[in-house]
Amino acid sequence: MAFESLRIARFRNIAETELELGAGHIFLLGDNGQGKTNFLEALYVLSFGSSFRTRQERELPMHGFKEFYLKAAWSGPGQEQAGLETVSVRYSAEGGKDIRLNEKPIADRKELVAHHPSVVFCHEDMAFAAGVPEERRFFFDQCAGMLWLDYIDVLRAYRRVLRHRNAVLKMGQLDLLDSLDIQMARFGLELQRYRARLAELFGARFPEMYEKVSLLGSEIGIEYRPSWPQEADLDMIAALLASQRARDVEMRTSMSGPHRDRWVFTREGRDFSSYASTGQLRLASLLLRIVQACLYSAQASALAGVQSAGERSARYPVMLLDDVLLELDVPKRRRFFSLLPGNREGAQAVFTFLPGEPWHEYADAHTIVYRVSNGQFTREKGI
Repeated sequence: MAFESLRIARFRNIAETELELGAGHIFLLGDNGQGKTNFLEALYVLSFGSSFRTRQERELPMHGFKEFYLKAAWSGPGQEQAGLETVSVRYSAEGGKDIRLNEKPIADRKELVAHHPSVVFCHEDMAFAAGVPEERRFFFDQCAGMLWLDYIDVLRAYRRVLRHRNAVLKMGQLDLLDSLDIQMARFGLELQRYRARLAELFGARFPEMYEKVSLLGSEIGIEYRPSWPQEADLDMIAALLASQRARDVEMRTSMSGPHRDRWVFTREGRDFSSYASTGQLRLASLLLRIVQACLYSAQASALAGVQSAGERSARYPVMLLDDVLLELDVPKRRRFFSLLPGNREGAQAVFTFLPGEPWHEYADAHTIVYRVSNGQFTREKGI
């Protein structure tokens, strides 16, 4: 899919603008603080209904305003004759958020994921490679939700049961735990199966990509380490939770389950994150996003051949890359660029560049370039 046009009103430092986006590559050129990342954030909000920078929506309206409006037209596979579709997000402090697909309101943000997801590359992604387990779980949960919409429902159900169980533990209502343990085991095992499948998909792609870009000479793998035994069934987990109940009561929280699963980067049997350089971890975080996009795309190719039952097919997410090429040396930058799904026909990638960066090296005759200054966008001519 690709965004064809975008309207932004009263969002961050962007007062009002309407821009043409009908190209495979969109380049945004400008100094820091001018609005490049705000532009990417607007596209992300239209893709997911929320920001990748804050959970506080009141921070998104332009200073002095309490509302914003975003609207985009987009195209997808096979839509050349069917015409464009639209997505809009309107927010006000008083009325909350209104999300519409083709002018019809939607009640669940997961409908956006089904229609036109995006993948954002930003500096904060470093936490996926070097941060705490919660950060990695967030990333892999997002990946699974993009591949399997049912995963979102299961994750929500598990979290509801977990909150209820933790509340019961805090209040000492232990007679409710037997029922809650069965529910927690059922939803938790389903999450575990999805995550194990996701680990297989990442394991088939990430090591090869890392070696191709880094030329490190040894394999970097990703291991999924579930909190519960890998081959356990419902009765086994219910019994496990019962055996751990005294500890859970003492700690007043659930001490095992998918909310405590771990994802680990390994090299030659060691935890790679514990000794890798900042540059190596940065590259790992970027390639996680590449794999995320390739898995969603599910194309029959060496990098995205994941065409199995229940997975999506023939659709590219929009790639949003926020100054990430700046953090790679020139050879790695070229090798990284060659892996982007947005480098293929029918896909779209939006890049931000600082002044002085060699953006011309990556542009072609069809690239749309905007110079960004104080929330204003001026199209570059003659590219």
